[in-house]
Amino acid sequence: MGLGICLTHYWNKKITAKEIFTMKEIILGNHIRKVPSVAVGCMRLSEKSKDEMNRFIHAALEQGAYLFDHADIYGDGMSESIFGEAFADDSSIKREDIYLQSKCGIRQGFYDLSKEHILKSVDGILQRLHTDYLDLLLLHRPDTLVEPEDVAAAFDVLYESGKVRHFGVSNHKPMQIELLQKYVRQPLVVNQVQFSIPVSNLVANGMEVNMETPGSIDHDGSLLDYCRLHNITLQAWSPFQMPAWKGCFLGSDEYPELNKKLHVIAEKYNVSDTTIAAAWILRHPANMQIVTGTASESRLKEIIAACDITLTREEWYELYLAAGHLLP
Repeated sequence: MGLGICLTHYWNKKITAKEIFTMKEIILGNHIRKVPSVAVGCMRLSEKSKDEMNRFIHAALEQGAYLFDHADIYGDGMSESIFGEAFADDSSIKREDIYLQSKCGIRQGFYDLSKEHILKSVDGILQRLHTDYLDLLLLHRPDTLVEPEDVAAAFDVLYESGKVRHFGVSNHKPMQIELLQKYVRQPLVVNQVQFSIPVSNLVANGMEVNMETPGSIDHDGSLLDYCRLHNITLQAWSPFQMPAWKGCFLGSDEYPELNKKLHVIAEKYNVSDTTIAAAWILRHPANMQIVTGTASESRLKEIIAACDITLTREEWYELYLAAGHLLP
């Protein structure tokens, strides 16, 4: 059943193709399938009631946002539990019409990518989400004590049992991915990393190459180029976050020039500043996927509106420079 048919269930009437919101899509990983350019991050949804969660899910689906990003630690599992309850009690939402991904590996005070923990985590995730399978499982953080053979064994069990269809990582450097991929049979198709206009060393270290400037420091091992070369989709988490976890840069006094420039460009396109900040990420030719972090339906709509905007090269660089980055 396609998304259009699923939406027919929502409104209990026939819907023409023109009436259905079509979101910009990207190819996930190594030509696996198309997915929305905006993924719905569920980290902040743990305090919603089941009815509120149901409305939020529908608001996302009605805009073509059918990929939902979870993690077993979000709300100590409550984000998945409430989502799963809302999903299970709504017969208008078919499992094949949504794409569910979740993450595991973070425990209280340490990381754990052992076979036993991965398998146990996935069973818990599936139970909370009321589903038989995950479309995508990500390893949430690198575990320095990881035994890649263990990860490979866990992935084989999950894949062969049908519990997980595809695999990826989060916050991993190229050599960490290479080490895993040496043993893991399934391709690692996603790497979810922090990326926003101010937090953009992913691009800064490439543009300030051979310079003695702060942005020239390579914090990630040329991750951007590596992922593009290996058909690994980059998912951008915290797309509106300032460095050092100081909060959202939108409207912040710490970024007056950036907010001024965002507002000018937003007025040109007749959208919100939030939309332009999201469009900045989507403009990059790496075809990144934005992972939202909002519990607001209106804010989600503003982010999704970025799919209809393609910033000019000049506008992209103006925003980059307004955030305090350099061009040598």
